[in-house]
Order: sequence, then structure tokens, then C-alpha cells
Amino acid sequence: MGESREKLWTKDFVLLTVCNLLLFLTIQMQTPTFPAYVKQTYQANDFVVSLVISLFSLAAVVARVFTGEALRTKNSKVIAIMALCTVGIFSAGYYWAGNIALFLLLRVFVGIGFGMGSTTFPTIVTNVIPIRKLGEGMGYFGLSTSLAMALGPVIGLGILQSFGFGYMLFALVVLVAAIFPLMHMIRAYNLRPAATTSSSAVNSAPIKGFGRFFDKKLLLPVSLNFCLSITYGGILSFLALYGKETHIANVGWFFLANAFAMVLIRPFSGKLYDRKGHVAVLPPGAILVGISLLILSVTTSEALLLTSAFFYGLGYGMIQPSIQAWMVRVVAPEQRGMANGLFFNSIDLGIAAGSMLLGVLATHSSYSVMYRWSAVCMLLFLFVYVVSQVMAAKAKAKNVPLAGEQIGL
Repeated sequence: MGESREKLWTKDFVLLTVCNLLLFLTIQMQTPTFPAYVKQTYQANDFVVSLVISLFSLAAVVARVFTGEALRTKNSKVIAIMALCTVGIFSAGYYWAGNIALFLLLRVFVGIGFGMGSTTFPTIVTNVIPIRKLGEGMGYFGLSTSLAMALGPVIGLGILQSFGFGYMLFALVVLVAAIFPLMHMIRAYNLRPAATTSSSAVNSAPIKGFGRFFDKKLLLPVSLNFCLSITYGGILSFLALYGKETHIANVGWFFLANAFAMVLIRPFSGKLYDRKGHVAVLPPGAILVGISLLILSVTTSEALLLTSAFFYGLGYGMIQPSIQAWMVRVVAPEQRGMANGLFFNSIDLGIAAGSMLLGVLATHSSYSVMYRWSAVCMLLFLFVYVVSQVMAAKAKAKNVPLAGEQIGL
């Protein structure tokens, strides 16, 4: 048993990665297609169209909070089945939505299902990955999300434009249904997670009160992930408009180049994290993202756009799986569901905050200036990280425990 727990590429790991890919693919197919569909079908204004994304995200955020707690005590397979049934059934329901209110209600339920599923699969997989290979494993597992982000919009828009809305919904349901036989072959649902060095001390203490939903050791990585996601919110929301302003027609190439760079870097950054810790990964990743945003702010051609995308993908691909592995590693094994929920919630909330704050900034200046200020977020990222590590090192030298320290990996 001990030897099998040291293998990364097990049957369960591969199956869970494919399940996560299919789940995220169903959501990424909806993201670029639904706003335009709602505007055309229901003659909705821009505020109502914005609710298509924001209500979904808010529902997912709330669902993850309670899913993380449920995974601590309930059967993870049952939670995963409930999540998939919710996503599949209510996605099919879009076809019969006769008005915008019902459509938005369905979006809320799909968001709940996605929040449950996007917390459950990563939590199960952290119990499968050997603790010494957690960074590498989460890097490979995270490729499923990156591939879905790259392929989902292309597939969704292609089906919608070529065959219509009904066929796209049918494709969504088929993808969800394809996950069920894969789940049946997984045996890791009730696998007891291996304790980490940093969490072993807290395993014996029962988790009560607010600690069921948050651990102070996660404050730093959650804050850093939120800061990074602000910059991604600016890219998701305004890159197409920036392309029109700079007369770049095919801004969609940014996301493909970005995904390619993430796929390229994740396995290497994961291994580096496992050997050296997050201190060897996060600072260079932040610098790469900052450089990318500065290049983007002066972009006038597709060549510069692709260069910016490649740097962004390298930095983003280094930072995100390392932060997720860091969060999972510093908490007690039974808190991993909570940690994964917080990880994804910090992404969604950061994207939402970036869309709003950077949008206000762009309104009073320009998209070019906005992306320069977005790069400042990565300076803040570096400043907070470096200060926290210096404080943690001083506290460690004095043998004083520091909230959120956990620099040892």
C-alpha cells in the first residue's frame, strides 16, 4: 500500500483528471455563448446580461463553502454525483426556459452544481497524489482546467454557430453523462488522506466553529491568489474591447497561446515546488505575469499579443497550482475540501473584483493604462509575499508561531 501511494500516475489520478476536464469543459462552453444568446433571445439589457455570469459565479462561491465542510464528514462520491446531476439536469433545462427570470434561476442551480463538483474532484485527487509529489500532481491535474479554458469557448461557439442552441445544450448533457462511467471506475472516494508534516500537529484536534470554513494559515495564499485573479479578470472582461481599440482582430489567439504556455510550464513548476517550495516558484511567476501585462499595455500587433500571452501563461501556470498545493498541504487532511473551495473562490472573487475595479479605471483612462495598473497588482503580490516570508523567517528564528506562516514544505 505504501508503494502504491508513492505513484503519481495511478488509474484513479488519470480518471479524476479526465472527470475534471469534462466538468470544466461544460462550463467553459457556456461562458462565451450565453451572454450573446440571452441578449438576442430575451432582448436583455447589459445589466441583465451581466447577471448571466455573476449569478452563476456567486452561486458557485457559496456552494463551495458548504461543500468543503460536507467533504469532511460525508461520502465524496455521493457529493460528486449530486453535483453532476445538478449540472446536467439544469443545463438541459435551459432549452425550456421561456423567460429571462427562469433562465437566470437555472444559472444559479448550475452554479451550485459546478461549485460542488469543482471542489469535490480536486479534494479527492489530493488524497490520491503522494504528498512528496503534491506540487507536480496538482500541476498535471490543473492542466485539465487549462485545456478546458482553451477548448471550451472554441467548441461552444462552434456548435452554437453551426448547429444552434439546442445542439449545444445536448453536447453539454452528453459531456456530463460521460463522467458517470468514469466515476464508477474510481476507487479513491473513501481513501484516507496522508497527513502532512505541517498539518500533523492539528490532526488530533477537532475542528469547530469558524475553523470549519476557514483556517488562518490560508490567509496568505488566498490573498495572493485573489491578487493574481484580479489581473485575469481584466483580461477576460476587456481584452476583446482592447483588441478593437488597437485594431487587433484575432485577440482569441491570446487565450490559446496562454493555455499552451500553461500546459508547457505546469509539470516543471510542480516539480520545482516539490523540491524547493513555493519560494522558488511564486516570485518568478509574479515577475513573468507583471512583464506580460506591461507588454500587453503597449501591444499594437498580434506578435506582441502572443508574446504577452506566452509570458502570462508561464507565470500563471507557475503560480496557481503551487498556491493550490500550498493550501492543501498546510491544513489538516480533513480540511482539504475547505482549502480547495477557498482556492477556487479566491479565483472567482478576484476575477469579479478585477472586472469591476479595472473597468472603472479603464472608463476614466484607457485600456492601455488599465493594464499597466493591472501590472501593479503583481508588484503588490511580490511585496506581500516577500514581507510575509521575512516576518515568518524572523518568527521562526525566535521560535514564535506566526499566523499564516507555514513556509516549511
